[in-house]
Amino acid sequence: MHQNPANKEHQEALSRKHSGRLREIIRILAKNQMHKGVTPQKVRAVLEDLGPTFVKLGQIMSMRMDALPPAYCEELVKLRVDVRPMPFSDVQSVIEAEYGKPLLQVFRSFEESPIGSASIAQVHSAILKNGSRVAVKVQRPGIRETMARDIALLHRAARLFNLAHVTRHQVIDLHMVLDEMWQVAQQEMDFLLEAQNAEEFRAGNADVAFVSVPKIEHSLTTTKVLVMEFIEGYSIDDLDTLHEHGYDLTEIGAKLADNYVKQIIDEGFFQADPHPGNLRIRDGKIIWIDMGMMGRISPKDKALLRQAVGAIVKGDIEEIKHVIMTMGVCHKSIDHDQLYLDIDALFRKYGSMGMANIDLGKMLEEVMGIAKANHISMPKGVSMLGRGMITIEGVLAVLSPETNIIEIMSNRMFSEIVRDFNWQKELVSTMRKLYQSGRKMVDIPSQLSDFLRLALKGQAKVNVKFLGAEHLASATINRMIKCIFSSALLIGSCLICTTEMQPKILHIPLLGLVGFAAALVLGSWVLVDIRRGK
Repeated sequence: MHQNPANKEHQEALSRKHSGRLREIIRILAKNQMHKGVTPQKVRAVLEDLGPTFVKLGQIMSMRMDALPPAYCEELVKLRVDVRPMPFSDVQSVIEAEYGKPLLQVFRSFEESPIGSASIAQVHSAILKNGSRVAVKVQRPGIRETMARDIALLHRAARLFNLAHVTRHQVIDLHMVLDEMWQVAQQEMDFLLEAQNAEEFRAGNADVAFVSVPKIEHSLTTTKVLVMEFIEGYSIDDLDTLHEHGYDLTEIGAKLADNYVKQIIDEGFFQADPHPGNLRIRDGKIIWIDMGMMGRISPKDKALLRQAVGAIVKGDIEEIKHVIMTMGVCHKSIDHDQLYLDIDALFRKYGSMGMANIDLGKMLEEVMGIAKANHISMPKGVSMLGRGMITIEGVLAVLSPETNIIEIMSNRMFSEIVRDFNWQKELVSTMRKLYQSGRKMVDIPSQLSDFLRLALKGQAKVNVKFLGAEHLASATINRMIKCIFSSALLIGSCLICTTEMQPKILHIPLLGLVGFAAALVLGSWVLVDIRRGK
């Protein structure tokens, strides 16, 4: 069967294009000396050289402390890029391909100049047929295919360079990071998912009078075009304008912090990138305008986070240790002493600061670092929360420096405990526990009697677990082997001495004498070894 010449020519052109891009990627990796080792600074420089698409991916990965060490996250936060707007003809072609009709059959008017441009999409202002002003977010044509190609080519380049970065606690696998970047990027490129996020956020904050999100025009929203209410308002970091229009910055800061805590503690669904560009003030309300990057925390993890905040306030190291181990997944055996010491060092660092001076986001980052250092991986949502807390605290530091998010969080938790406290339920629960404890106390004498009876018959067993026994196992086994060899040599030499084996020294067979000497050396070695390790 003959291949269509046009298809063959297209495939050859595509292959040449891919080869050219691969050569460019390899050149960029070589320029940044990636073959000599991977560092956070090199990764940032490579992403900047690869172009705005990868800058966006780097910004996404800066929130993933569960996938990258803190040093990488801190470096990737520095990524900034000015993206050239795409031509209006491209915008028009994407919209018309999605709707299957001319642009002006959908909109009464459409501004050709964008009001914002990013690596994945850009935003235009438009007027609907009913006269409503909307913001139209349009995905760059071919961005998904371009990203998929570049990710695949980076995988090939990484294999050629054998890229990996070894830290004290782990190996940073670039292939894993690339896969994670692609997974998150695909979610960002699905505008239907963003529209769904906006509706879920709206429902979760329906009872909050001072918070809102843009209304989504679902009938006009597709995977590549998002149409939503146009938000005028003022940027939350435009302090002079807010002052001019009579806004109280302290009040805005307190409301913003309280709402963010509500998103985390109550809903478990929060804005993972709450930078000033995603926040507007309009008619006395805080408007969250971008729902593309959201974090989610399971009900179990929400309860554990409440427990962790209470433990931080009380300075309870054991409680924090319990939360980390319960929330995370342990990949290796845990050195409990080291984990305790790491948490203790963290509390000593922050304990003298006072609640008002604690940077909760930074503290969460350090807790994540402790978990990673002790081979415990935390859930993705918790990792995104750490970066989100750092971002929101940065906003509050400019807007309302006196607002303390830890105090707001602990106050909200306390009010929930008081509100949900049920005296009757607690009394019944306490009485039940007292009854169960009484039953167990009555059983203790009979259980003790059974244990003593078994002990007298030699049938009692006691199971003891030694913490850190894995460090002692090797030395113990070596001593046992030496003892066995020494015993074998001693018994064997005694048996040889009962024979007439020649030659003899002092009427003792020479081979038996050598065995006695070897047994003496081995036995002495074991005794000295035991003495040293006492």
